Amino acid sequence: MKEKYLYGGKILRGKHAAVGKMVLSMIIFGSIGFFSERSNLPALELVFVRCVCATFFLLLVWLWSGKYKQEKWKRNEVIQTLLCGVCLVLNWVFLFKAFEESSITVAISVYHIAPIFVLIIGSIVFREKLTIVSAISILICFIGSIFISGITKADSLESIISSGVIWGIGAAVFYAFTTLLGKGIKTLSAYCITFLQTMLGICMLMPFVDFSAFADLTTNNWIIVLMTGLIHTGIVYLLFFDSLRYLSAKVISILVFLDPFVAILLDIVFTGFHPDMVQSFGVIFIFAAVLLTLVKGKEQATA
Repeated sequence: MKEKYLYGGKILRGKHAAVGKMVLSMIIFGSIGFFSERSNLPALELVFVRCVCATFFLLLVWLWSGKYKQEKWKRNEVIQTLLCGVCLVLNWVFLFKAFEESSITVAISVYHIAPIFVLIIGSIVFREKLTIVSAISILICFIGSIFISGITKADSLESIISSGVIWGIGAAVFYAFTTLLGKGIKTLSAYCITFLQTMLGICMLMPFVDFSAFADLTTNNWIIVLMTGLIHTGIVYLLFFDSLRYLSAKVISILVFLDPFVAILLDIVFTGFHPDMVQSFGVIFIFAAVLLTLVKGKEQATA
């Protein structure tokens, strides 16, 4: 009985650590739009630099940690990791294109329709039971994101397309597949997973990169670009993929909403964005749903 208790305690600590890593990765990633707007690079070129920086960073960390000696290479997992990498790179390209075509708040809000896809597909593929509280929380988060995005003000399909919403939805779709494919990877380390994916990104984007776009970058631009590569890509995705395997789809679906909170806060403080009444309700809805899920989850864990 005592051994069972101790083993259960280790599992709980592991899950708590995974939640902490996911929370930290989402908070850092919430600032990506703020940095991308100040990089002075088009979406594709910025993603390419992110992949280059992250690949070298992750390779060094992987070698330094000695994890490469412990890797268990399974053909199915390598293929799954690469498929996940394709979705991840396309997710980045679509997201940064959304930042180009719309405000950070609109792009990041629409992008977070992704948890809806994660929840639906996750409940089918992984047979995770969807509780009433989880379903209500996700629905409230979804409505909140719609309110924040400003879609309710659009008067035509053309205005929705030109607002960057379509790019945000595309990014959300690829993010959902990235999350679900990454969740099924069990043996490869987070270092290996992210290294393979960013290396794949370099190969995917190299033929389409316009290298003349780098000619006019200032020192500040380069600092921001390198930060998005090392911090927002290398460090964030190490934390992200290392936590996925320990969390359920519904927990992931809620925690990713920390991302838009940070993005909107930076938009308000540094770019002068001020939410109107509908958008304010959207923020309140999302916070309420996250709080409801966390409180109920804690009560169930205690029980």
